[in-house]
Amino acid sequence: MTMAPCNCGRVGRSEIVYRLVLPNGVTRDYPTRREADAANNRAGGRGSITAIRR
Repeated sequence: MTMAPCNCGRVGRSEIVYRLVLPNGVTRDYPTRREADAANNRAGGRGSITAIRR
């Protein structure tokens, strides 16, 4: 008898991405905090970075 794998109530996979929001309203998502920080620094360092689940 084989058992189906349990997804434990989750519908699909989610991932954490880092969203950079620049002062001019532009938003971009990055897979790592390091990449978001680097992009923020290139843009002048005035943006905000938030981790979000997608």
